Amino acid sequence: MQPIGQRFLTIYAGVLTVVFAATVLSGFALAPRKLSLDELDVHRINVREPDGTLRLVISDAATEPGIIIKGKEYPHPSRKAAGMIFYNDEGTENGGLIFGGEKDKDGTKESHGHLSFDAYEQDQTMALDSHQEKDGRYTRLQFNDYPDYSILDEIQLMDSIKSLPSDQQQTRMKAFFAEHGGPTKRMVLGRDTDGSVQLAMDDLQGHPRIVMKVAKDGSPSLQMLDANGKVTGELVPKP
Repeated sequence: MQPIGQRFLTIYAGVLTVVFAATVLSGFALAPRKLSLDELDVHRINVREPDGTLRLVISDAATEPGIIIKGKEYPHPSRKAAGMIFYNDEGTENGGLIFGGEKDKDGTKESHGHLSFDAYEQDQTMALDSHQEKDGRYTRLQFNDYPDYSILDEIQLMDSIKSLPSDQQQTRMKAFFAEHGGPTKRMVLGRDTDGSVQLAMDDLQGHPRIVMKVAKDGSPSLQMLDANGKVTGELVPKP
């Protein structure tokens, strides 16, 4: 049998444990539903529905997520930038906004911004880009068509061939797109690195059919082309 003093300490410690646990639990239960702050420093914020479905991620470059499809994350082959990633009602990536830029040690300036929206379980159908690099700068709005297969099929293929030599990877990828189809550029409106601006519209197969352009020197032109790229009609200034 324990001495009275020791039994008292044991009971006292037990009571303190119960009181502490109750205090912590009540603190969680009484946590405010709304929080007002003047300033908040974070690396990443996940916005979720009441059932836990992810709808938005705001993050720095170090904590940016990979490709998330129906709540499951896969590695992204190239993305490493701060920004926001959007997700649809099923927790699948649906577009995003990323940005960045820096000056290299050799003095080269680089700056970029990208806003896009995706097709269902596919890549971007609309993209707005602004990019500055050593070769110049371009800004463009681009619309694309995509086939109906899930991008997950492409991710699984890339994972299955990642250990193959580069030439074999390219062969497998070409065979995949030949069977499933790939992205098709339909329209681009933008400023190119050569200082020109243009509106180019393509057919369903991605062949340029109408090109409206103003060159860097200010000369305008309008061309109509057939499926083989041959100019079938053209408007240029009178001499």
